[in-house]
Amino acid sequence: MKLTIVTASVLAALLGTAAWAAPVCNDDLRVLAQPRDGLTLLEEYVDEFEELSGAGFEIDYLNENDRRTKSQADASTVGSYNVYYVDEANLPLFASSDWIVPLDGFYPAEYDYDDFDAGMRSAATYDGKQWFAPIQGGGDLMVYRTDLLEKAGIEPPKTWEDYKGAVAALHDPDNGVYGVALRGQRGSGANVWRWLPLFAAKGGKWVDEAGNFTFNSDAAVQATEEYLDLFQYSAPGTQTGSFDESTGAFRSGKVALLIESAPLGAMSKDPSQSQVVDTVAFAPPPEPLPGAGYAHGFAIASRANANDEDKACAGLFVAWATSKEQEARRLAEGQPGELTRKSTFESQEYVDTFGENLSQAMAATGAKTEVLFWQDPRWQELGNAWGIKLEELITGSRTDVKGALDELEAFAKQL
Repeated sequence: MKLTIVTASVLAALLGTAAWAAPVCNDDLRVLAQPRDGLTLLEEYVDEFEELSGAGFEIDYLNENDRRTKSQADASTVGSYNVYYVDEANLPLFASSDWIVPLDGFYPAEYDYDDFDAGMRSAATYDGKQWFAPIQGGGDLMVYRTDLLEKAGIEPPKTWEDYKGAVAALHDPDNGVYGVALRGQRGSGANVWRWLPLFAAKGGKWVDEAGNFTFNSDAAVQATEEYLDLFQYSAPGTQTGSFDESTGAFRSGKVALLIESAPLGAMSKDPSQSQVVDTVAFAPPPEPLPGAGYAHGFAIASRANANDEDKACAGLFVAWATSKEQEARRLAEGQPGELTRKSTFESQEYVDTFGENLSQAMAATGAKTEVLFWQDPRWQELGNAWGIKLEELITGSRTDVKGALDELEAFAKQL
């Protein structure tokens, strides 16, 4: 799924906006990241960065868990990397530990940080400051099969109650169609991630105004009970599955509708990944659900960049690597899961590739996207603890919702 029409005129115009500042780097940069197609593509343009900055770069890749472990160890001790790949889950730890520095003052203004999707900017925010530039992320979309809804005479749901009704009405396992696809696998970024919007919609808060934990509130109980109830309509394999199983079930034509992270939108319109290209449409999550905002991106390391000149060099790499011209290249190469900018979603190239409906839905869901997890360095530990208990409830190995949440409350207090 390649586009060629953007590679000449669009790139020339975009490169002109940031064109060839005087070199600012004295030494090649070291970058720690996890594998992404967009970063592999980025490495093909190292000569361009050398001409722009006066230095090159080298990216070391590790899978997500190993990347988190190594970056934490490196940032807290030797500081051998100039740029770290961080995400919304470990941002509070890196920022509060002073392992990275805010982008302000080191991210060149001409690269237009405000052009990033609003939800991704929210996920890159901690303590009122921006800490990284997104290279992937998003909020949530409601993705649905137009043919199935039309045949059943059901309008695309606009409220959570309508959504639940549509899921039940469209559930037809005898004919290989399931109402929904959820995430059951344990983890702060798996089953808990899909539970978070419902928790927020019910009025759930992590702490009250007095600073006390409220993880076992009535809102948490209601959100959990409704999430568990929907699993009776969820496709096989999703009870212990995560994003891949949920989205895979939809893209293979087995699911009527679901709410999932925004990259599913473009994936479901890609003929190489989807069997429902011609019968899929998109909308923001039904009211009152917010979108669960997440983002991964590049941040400026503090220890390896000893002075402002070094930080400015790293900031230039961060800006260049996530720039509009790099987005145009990723779009042209058919890498829909690594698009992050409003200008990309609104571009004619994006509309021609994925359709106007997805372009409009991406703009609408960005305005509904929020940071829903507990923004604290201990979030992953807490979220993973809840993920274990939630998986036990989903699989039926335990049935006491309130008891599970009481245990989570006690665990939080121990933290």
